[in-house]
Order: sequence, then C-alpha cells, then structure tokens
Amino acid sequence: MTQISSSERPSVTLDTAAEVLAPGDDGYAESATTLFAKGTPDLVVRPRDAAGVAAALRYAADAGLAVTVRSGGHSMAGLSASSDGLVIDTRRISDVRLLDPSSGRVRVGAGATWGAVADALRPHGLGLTAGDTRQVGVGGLTLGGGIGWMVRRHGLAIDSLAAVQVVTADGRLIGADAVEHADLFWALRGGGGNFGVAVGFDFIAHPVTSVHFGMITYRAGDLPELIAGWRDLMRASDERLTTALSFMPAMPGHAGTVTLACCYAGPDGDEAEEALRPFRALAPVTSDGIKAMPYADILEDVTSMPPGLRMEVRNTFFTTFDDARIAAVDELFDGGGAAVSLRAMGGAVARVGQDATAFAHRDAEVMAAAAFVIPDAAPPGLREQALRRWSRVNALGSGAYVGFLGSAEPADVTAVYPPDTYRRLAAVKGRYDPANVFRRTHNVIPS
Repeated sequence: MTQISSSERPSVTLDTAAEVLAPGDDGYAESATTLFAKGTPDLVVRPRDAAGVAAALRYAADAGLAVTVRSGGHSMAGLSASSDGLVIDTRRISDVRLLDPSSGRVRVGAGATWGAVADALRPHGLGLTAGDTRQVGVGGLTLGGGIGWMVRRHGLAIDSLAAVQVVTADGRLIGADAVEHADLFWALRGGGGNFGVAVGFDFIAHPVTSVHFGMITYRAGDLPELIAGWRDLMRASDERLTTALSFMPAMPGHAGTVTLACCYAGPDGDEAEEALRPFRALAPVTSDGIKAMPYADILEDVTSMPPGLRMEVRNTFFTTFDDARIAAVDELFDGGGAAVSLRAMGGAVARVGQDATAFAHRDAEVMAAAAFVIPDAAPPGLREQALRRWSRVNALGSGAYVGFLGSAEPADVTAVYPPDTYRRLAAVKGRYDPANVFRRTHNVIPS
C-alpha cells in the first residue's frame, strides 16, 4: 500500500470538491470496508456531486492511483473495495427526486440505496423493481441489469431506465439516453461500471402500492419432483407473480429448509390468492407468511456477514429448465455445503429484444445461483472443491448475471456476455475509456 505523506496529500481543489480520507481518518475504515471485502486503499474520496467525482478522477490520474468505485458496497466479487489506489465512495450522491409525477420520472443519485428509493416513492404510490435488500446501492445493481422482486411484472431495473448521468474517465459529465450517446446508454444497461462513474439515473417509476409478499416453507421429500412442479407452475403463472425457490443446507443449530419467496405485484387479494394457490399445493406446507404489505417494506436489512465466514457465489441462466438441469441442481444441493436459489425470469424481461441492452439473457426462464459458505479457517482446497461441483451445473447454463457473480477473472467476464455483446461492449469501452481507467470492475477490455 502506498503511503501518502503530508506533502503528497490531495490538492486544495480536491479537498474543496469532496471529502478526502486517508488511513487513520474518521470514516476511512467505514468507506474502505464493504459487505464482502475489507479494503486498505491509499485514499477514499467522498464526492458530493459530479464535480467532486471529476476532481477525484483528475487527482488519481495525476498521482498514478488506480480507481475503485463503490455505491452500496454489496459487490459479491469484492469490487467495491481495494487494497491500494483511490476509492470513490458515491454514497453522498444520494438524492431521490420525483421530476414528473404524471409520468413517474424520478432522478436517483447513484449512491442511494434501494431502501431509500422505495421510501421516497411510497407517498406517491410509485415503485421500482430493485434488489432484495434495503442497503443495496442503486448504482451497482442498475449497471448490472437489476433483477428484483417485480422482474416478471416490470422487467429489470434497466428496463425502467430513461437516462444516465455519467462522469467519464477524462472528467466530462455527459447524459446518455436513447438519443444522446445512445451507444453508451446501451452499454450502461448491463455492462457494469466499465464506462465511467454513474452519478445519476432517471427512471420511469410504476404505480405500486401494496404487494403480496412472503415465504412458503415446504416439508420436501423428493426435491427433483418439487423443482419440476415449480418449473411447470412458473411457466403458466400470472406475470404479476415473481417467485424464487431456495434450498438452505443444514448448519449447526439450524435445520435445512426449502422455501418459496413470492411477490405478487398487485393489491387485489382475490387475484393474488388465485395466483398463489397452486404453489401452496406443491408440497406439504410447514409455514406460510405471505401477506399484503407496502412494497417498500419487502426489502430486507442485511448489513454484515457473520464473522469468520466468506461466501463464494456463482450463477448461470437456463433458457430451458429441463429435467437434466433439475437433476444437476439437485445433485449440487444434495452434496451439501451449498445454498441454492432458483429465480423465475420471463414475463416482462423476455419482451425486450435480446440485443436492446447489454444484458443479453432475455430468453432465460430461470437464473440458478449457489452460495458456498466457507470458513476462514477452512482446509486448503475446500473452495476449489466447491467450485468444481458448481462447474457441473454451470456447464448446462448460459452466461451469468454480474450482480450475483462472486468472481471477476477474464474468463468469468467473457462468459457473462455472448460474443457479439462483448465485442460491442469492447467498442464502446474503447470510445469512452480507452485507457481502461475503470478496470476494477467485471472488466471489458477496450477495443
């Protein structure tokens, strides 16, 4: 780690444009440490606006410091933290403003959390499909695509996106939408943080008041039969219903569980009951916590990982969730040590063209994700053993979602995007970040 001496501390220009923190300063450790990684950067910069971001980028270029960008800090690959260089912490760029109540156009700072967005939109009867937890940052989730609890009803977060305000590597503030910088707007919708520092997003929010949300817990015997039953019901279900079938392994003090998380995006109780009834008959139910509630209340609070543990998270998409893929998922869970989740796709996601955004997996009917919980004191080879087991599932899938991807090796990134999508992303990267300043990402190499 490079030590910053008093004579090398940031210039007055940077100090006046943003809060600057060095190791030992109050607030440094909190900004340097994220949910999945502990960082020790040379500097943390907390800009209040786009001018502060531009000043931070100029300083990093002059000082030869690599740049890391964080919003909520929930990157499963640890990309929101770094062991050196300069971290731009965008969390003070967090305003949520309803620009046009008639259209639902809302401008959201990239450092806002989805919990804050839901709270701000609630009084207006509006909402946006978002992440699973209140603390997830708007910037990171949106740039990766944004799979949330209303994904079948309203699509991905990027499908509600009208414009993005971005500070580029050379310090320019530009607005990207379907007309201006349309190539960049395409890339920002699924291409991650490769192209600049997003400072604001204009979304078109949807009318949302209450939803029916909660968990059904099953006493499951034959898991492949249960999974196949869920698949068949999912294919025929109302698009207002989004479900995720999850399997948690037994752990010390906790029995294994099979749960179905459900979100019916509509206030009508009779219609919700009709949509949910067949899922309640899939297997013997041990608990049923689904109830009507404000949409803003469904997001969970997750602020830290249990001490002494780390997670290896992987995912892939299945365009056809056939019996062979079901068998592979069952084998993975049956082997122990992995929490597995199957998230329903389709609906509104599939009605967007495959090449309309950089998120290219529009034809997927299921996203399969696995989290391997590995103790810090685990014997050597446990991680590699877990990933070998995952590879048998991954071989039957197509691509991945960067939002749930716990690794960022070049092979991981090229697997995320189909070849034509990757080539197009590389061309956009070459136009807006030819020097690859924003390489501490799921990095697309500029062409």
